Amino acid sequence: MEINVLEHTKQRLKFELKGEGHTFCNILRKELWLAKAPDVAGYAIEHSLVSQPVFIVESDKQDPISLLSGAVERLQKKTAELQEKFKKL
Repeated sequence: MEINVLEHTKQRLKFELKGEGHTFCNILRKELWLAKAPDVAGYAIEHSLVSQPVFIVESDKQDPISLLSGAVERLQKKTAELQEKFKKL
């Protein structure tokens, strides 16, 4: 996965997730909303065959990069827990 930052300010982060689709973007969006700190957390894919997802994270309460980092860390933890459960099967 390649991340291309399109815009970064104190309250807003806009970036492109090259090589990803709705599956990963939906998981990331939902995890961001669980933090209850973002004012905006969403993405758009103009055309699934020719464009990349563009994600926007905005918050007055917390730095968008720290919100994104926290969401990624929680997803990594959940993934590790799921892998452990599969190993026990």
